[in-house]
Amino acid sequence: MKIIDMHCDTVSVLLDKRRKGQAESLWENTCHVDLRRMRGSKYLLQNFALFVNLSACGDPWEEVCTLYELYREELSQNRDMIAPVLKYEDIAENEAAGKLSAMLTVEEGGVCQGEIEKLHKLYEMGVRMLTLTWNHKNELGHPNLSHTRGKEVWRLCREWKEKQRTLPEHETREEDMLKAAREKGKVQHIFEEYFHTPDVTGGLTEKGREFVREMERLGMIVDVSHLSDAGFYDVLSETEKPFVASHSNAREVCGCVRNLSDDMIRRLAERGGCMGLNFCADFLREAPVGEENPGTIEDVVRHARHIVRIGGMEVLGIGSDFDGIDTHEELPGAQSMEFLWEALHRVGFTQGQLDKIFYGNVLRVYKETLQ
Repeated sequence: MKIIDMHCDTVSVLLDKRRKGQAESLWENTCHVDLRRMRGSKYLLQNFALFVNLSACGDPWEEVCTLYELYREELSQNRDMIAPVLKYEDIAENEAAGKLSAMLTVEEGGVCQGEIEKLHKLYEMGVRMLTLTWNHKNELGHPNLSHTRGKEVWRLCREWKEKQRTLPEHETREEDMLKAAREKGKVQHIFEEYFHTPDVTGGLTEKGREFVREMERLGMIVDVSHLSDAGFYDVLSETEKPFVASHSNAREVCGCVRNLSDDMIRRLAERGGCMGLNFCADFLREAPVGEENPGTIEDVVRHARHIVRIGGMEVLGIGSDFDGIDTHEELPGAQSMEFLWEALHRVGFTQGQLDKIFYGNVLRVYKETLQ
C-alpha cells in the first residue's frame, strides 16, 4: 500500500498554532497529518498546501511567503525523513532513499494579485500546483461558493439551531410548532440555495486565462477545486495537459456545488486528469439544517464508486483535505487511510484498482505534467 494525498492544510494549521504560542511540528502534532503517522501508513507523497484566506490577512503575498518559510523550516528539520518534489523523477529518488516526498502547493491564486511575476516566484519556491481560487473572487476567476455568503448562511443556521435548543421542552402548542417548522423551512431553503447553485457565468478572467497557459508552460499543475462551473470549462478550453480537482467529490452523490458534475468528471477523465476524494462530511452527504453530519467511510465509498462509474478507473485519487476540515469520525487522520482501503476492497475494488486510486493515477498525472 502506497498513498499520495493531493491536498492537506497542515502547514497553515501549524502556522496558526505557532502564532498562538503552541509549539507543534510537522514530525508530530495534534493535527490530522504528521510525518510519524505518514511513515506508519506508508505514504509515498503528500501535497502540502499553503492556504491563504484573502479576507483574513492584510497582504496575501506576505502571508504565503510566511507559510513558505515555515514549510521550508520543517522540511529542513526533517530532511532525513522527507524531501521536496520539484520534478517527477524526485519522487522515485526520494523513495529509493527511504524518504517521504512533499509537493508544495498553494490554495488561493489571489496570492499572486494578478502578477505573473509572482507566479514565477512561486515556481522558484517549489510550488508545483496552484488552486486557482478558494471561496473568494480574485484576479483569476470566480469560485462556486462565496465565503462572504457562506458566513451569512452559517450564521443563520447557528442562530436557528440555538433558538431551537433553548425552546422549552414542554412547548407543544400547534401554532408554535408550525412557526418553528416555517422558520426551519426558510433556513433550509437559504442553505440549499447556497449549496446547490453553481456559478455558470463567472469563469476565468483574461488574467486567469493567461495564468493557466503560463502554468502549463512552466509545469505547474492547474487545480480547479473551488473554481466555478464556468471556470472549469474555461480551464478545459485554455489547456492541453491534464489538470486536477485535488479535493472534490461527485455532485450527483452529494449536491454541493463544491463537487464536480458528471459532465465535469467525464471531461476531466478525457483530458487524463484526476480528482481527489475529499473527506469533508458536508461534501460527502447532505444533512438537514441543525443535524450533525459526522461523515462516514461508507459515504466516501459511494463517491468513489460513482466517480469510477462515470469517469473510469483512471480519474480517481485521494485529496483528503485533512486539517482543512472538521475531524471525520471514521477517517480522523493520516493513520486511518488503511480503513478506507479495506472498505473499498470489501465492495469489490481489486488490489490493482486500489493501487491506482491511492497513488497510481496521481503519479501518472504528475509524470505527464511536471517538468
